[in-house]
Amino acid sequence: MCDSCASAAAAEEARPPARLSRRGLLAGVGLGLAVPLGWVPGLTATASAASLKNGGWCNPALGRFPAGGHYGAPRGGGPHAGQDITNTTGTAVYAAAAGTVIRRQWGGGLGGRTGNGLVLSHGGGQYTYYGHLSVYRVGLNATVAAGRRIGDMGATGNVTGPHLHFEVHSGGLGRTVDPVSFMAGRGVDLGGGWSRIDPGARGRRVAAIQYLMTQRGYGLTADGYYGPVSAGAVKRFQAARGLVADGQVGPATWPHLVYTLRQGHDGHHVRALQTVLDKHGAGLVADGGFGSVTASAVRAYQSVNRLVVDGVAGAVTWRALVG
Repeated sequence: MCDSCASAAAAEEARPPARLSRRGLLAGVGLGLAVPLGWVPGLTATASAASLKNGGWCNPALGRFPAGGHYGAPRGGGPHAGQDITNTTGTAVYAAAAGTVIRRQWGGGLGGRTGNGLVLSHGGGQYTYYGHLSVYRVGLNATVAAGRRIGDMGATGNVTGPHLHFEVHSGGLGRTVDPVSFMAGRGVDLGGGWSRIDPGARGRRVAAIQYLMTQRGYGLTADGYYGPVSAGAVKRFQAARGLVADGQVGPATWPHLVYTLRQGHDGHHVRALQTVLDKHGAGLVADGGFGSVTASAVRAYQSVNRLVVDGVAGAVTWRALVG
């Protein structure tokens, strides 16, 4: 857990969020017309909270929440600015969303932080900070995709043990928000649970859903867009299994959708597995064959995330991969 990691910019963080005028909102919408909103982290085509679960965000690390490691917990220099996630040194740390590495230095160049740190800019005034790393796996100014490994968990700086200190800044660097609630609003359970993917989402997890649905007999094209055709198929799948037919692929639906896979299996469900492994840098071709290369990739992923290393993609491994 962090002994410090309190923001030195307490006054700045305490300022209320800037209010967006009607004119500014209209101008922003006008500019946004040139950009496919589904592909931009944090931006959506609708104003509903559910639409933020667009597949653009993912879990930065696996582990547990230590006592006193929550956002706002008292620290000597002020309230704790992030959420601690505890695991062993060397546990993989991933980019929570696509972005650019803008700081790679002690404490991320942020007041009150210690240890090796990275700051990623995701656009739209949103930033994430990853603290106490043992190893950097990206360079300054690198462009990274969501789910790319950017470092390893460690115990550098003022800490009581190895963990990731994870922060979210929204509305500008220095304006921290509760990472647990921010990520939950985007379909990510920082505690390691199943993700929530809503209609309109895009990305490799959507392609994995489409491959799994095809294996289930629904014949979808794995184009990575969770549009009306895919959403309609998921709703029929949910209804057939007595689930709430809302189209959201979340904790209730994922366990019914995934398969336990091991070397020797072949099919679209294996393509789904290869697709989410590749999201985390496995470099696989989604050929649908669970051979020795895919088995090695599964073991490698399990190892760096401190899961049971058996080469079998069961529910626990799937949950981590799509989280």
